Amino acid sequence: MEEHAEGAAVKNVSMTKKKLTVHLGETLRAARARAQWTQADVAERVGVATEVYGRMERGDLTPSVPILRALCGVLKMDADEALALESRGTAAWLKEQPAPSEEESPGMRRLTRMLRQMDDKQLAALSMVARTLASSAEE
Repeated sequence: MEEHAEGAAVKNVSMTKKKLTVHLGETLRAARARAQWTQADVAERVGVATEVYGRMERGDLTPSVPILRALCGVLKMDADEALALESRGTAAWLKEQPAPSEEESPGMRRLTRMLRQMDDKQLAALSMVARTLASSAEE
């Protein structure tokens, strides 16, 4: 095990921070595409601004360790892959990942994000509007 760790460390010593950041951005973009999410979807789930996440994907910003950990969890991405480390195999939780579904449209995800930002009074008002729209559609 030590031999594997040393070999990976020696290989990656030559990788500059910029190369690592660009690789990480490419990996994030690919994982987001597999999940069929927008940058805003990922940013919201991780707790960063959409603009900040976009800079990460472009390779202009290296995330902190806690943010990288959150990104790996949200995107079901192996940290070794994200950091360009050699791995002995795919993590078990990645193998169990179901194929992305098209259950929610981007419009539905945007609406859900807006709903999460509303207070109880706003949600109650919107609920009344939704019930009115639904009942008029049934007629």
